[in-house]
Amino acid sequence: MSRASTTPLRERSTAVVRERHPYPHFKVVVLDDDVNTFVHVVECLVRFIPAMTPDRAWELAHQIDGQGSAVVWAGPQEQAELYHQQLGGQGLTMAPLEPA
Repeated sequence: MSRASTTPLRERSTAVVRERHPYPHFKVVVLDDDVNTFVHVVECLVRFIPAMTPDRAWELAHQIDGQGSAVVWAGPQEQAELYHQQLGGQGLTMAPLEPA
């Protein structure tokens, strides 16, 4: 047997260092406009945003109207992109996605 094969494995192996990077999170923001009704905004939020209740959707609709915008969802980028696209596809006025 050669001497290299008798060297303990832990001495021969190199440590693999993996850095963990958090998955980017983004905010989905709906903007106020003069086109969409409260009812339409509420229906869209309940339909497309997971776990959105009608009561919470009404609160957000009033925030959008009163303050000009509201963060309706925040989380992983891919999901944020989907919800942004779905809401915009229903005619809601959307702000560009922004990091959370």
